[in-house]
Amino acid sequence: MNADRREGTQQVSAAGMPASQEYVRTPDPHLIAYESEFLDAVDELPTYRPTVGCVIPAYNEAETISGVLDSLLHQTRLPDTIHVIINNSSDDSVEIASHYAGPHTRMTASGEQSTVIYVHDIGKNPDKKVGALNYGYSLVEHMDFLLGVDGDTTPEPDAIEHLVAEIASDDRIGGISAIYSIDDSALDGPMAKFLIAGQRAQFSAFNMQNLLKGRNMAVLGGQFSIFQTQALRDVMRDSHQRTPWVKDSEVEDSLLSLQIKSAGYLTKISARGRAHVGGMTTLRSLDAQQVKWNFGAIDLMWPGQRGDTKGQPLHPNLRLRWFEHMSMVGNMATRFGFLLLLGGALSINAFVFSPWWLLPPLAAVLLNVRVASSMAFANRRDYLFALLMAPAEIYMWIRMGHFVRAWLKFFSRQQTDNWAAQAKAERGKGIAWMYPFVGFALIFVVAAVGWVQLPIQQQSDLLAAAWPVLGMITVLQTVWMLIKGSKSYRGYKA
Repeated sequence: MNADRREGTQQVSAAGMPASQEYVRTPDPHLIAYESEFLDAVDELPTYRPTVGCVIPAYNEAETISGVLDSLLHQTRLPDTIHVIINNSSDDSVEIASHYAGPHTRMTASGEQSTVIYVHDIGKNPDKKVGALNYGYSLVEHMDFLLGVDGDTTPEPDAIEHLVAEIASDDRIGGISAIYSIDDSALDGPMAKFLIAGQRAQFSAFNMQNLLKGRNMAVLGGQFSIFQTQALRDVMRDSHQRTPWVKDSEVEDSLLSLQIKSAGYLTKISARGRAHVGGMTTLRSLDAQQVKWNFGAIDLMWPGQRGDTKGQPLHPNLRLRWFEHMSMVGNMATRFGFLLLLGGALSINAFVFSPWWLLPPLAAVLLNVRVASSMAFANRRDYLFALLMAPAEIYMWIRMGHFVRAWLKFFSRQQTDNWAAQAKAERGKGIAWMYPFVGFALIFVVAAVGWVQLPIQQQSDLLAAAWPVLGMITVLQTVWMLIKGSKSYRGYKA
């Protein structure tokens, strides 16, 4: 009897349901009917899209403003508004930019997008680019982000999309800069090609340094950078400023970057967003630009107060600047020392060649080739600049001239409008760019005159003491170049 009862009893699972029905689920027909309707409703819910206001300060940009606006209108992520701020211009910038004024709509991979271009001619503006930027800020301060674009900068089609995605992903980021490259298309003459190749290598090395340091960017360059408008408001509050940018500094973008960092935000370089900026194609214009940049950096680095700008030598954003300036001092010491000692040794027939002297230039070539290989858009000219060694060496001497001029201007306390000096140089006027070459020549002439006045024994003793010192400095520099040349770039492209 008990056996029959056991055989007739249905087995029950631990879950309390018949074993045969344990994994059987009968869908509710009402839920099935509602599923597609529910998913369609979810898809139709609006998603938050941060607003971006683009500001383009333009000074005599008639030749480039069309290319800039075209590149912005072909972005995979359009800005919500684009404000072209024409200031102090005497060319056709207003007329050309006005052809783009009005609404623009285009279909992108993410759907239809629209933007509106406004053209503002603010006429004579004593604050120049700073005044134009602040005017633009007043027009977009209600938006989430401000995108600053120079009037000669053309971004890659996905640049804004990458910058917005990166800054929107982390509220700690106050600003993020694109990876800059110098546009080397449509160049005329060997001098322009040589100078642009040097600038491309200079920018690439600078970008890679920042990418490898946690993508922390000391300078949010005005060429193509995006800022949290909240971060700009915090800067104005903390620094007691009426506007984000101030005219007290020669490098308004460096000062604002320091202030954003001091307000508790991060300043970053994009991992993927790229933009091509205009380069300097003459020695005169390159000198004016580089002297302005170096002078402004020194102004921020130097302790104490100069005018209304407080020097901040220990600010974390300036560590790379200090390293660059100390490296330039080392480069000057070894090059001047080698030429002076070589000339002295030849004058008394004491020159003895050593194959070890070939190691420093070979290390320099290795490093230069690595810099070229790190470029996202490297070309044959970039590799020739690195491999031939002479172009890179000549460009280094040119940079040393800019370095010396900037420090001399700083210590002489000249009241010079470096913005006006750069504009003058770009128009082909001014001779200040020649001063470093004249100065270098005078140094060697004075050294030669002093050398011949020394007795032969003193000349010999001086060479015997100086060569080992120069050798030790050169060994350290060579080791450093080899370390940098063998460093992994972790997949980054500058």
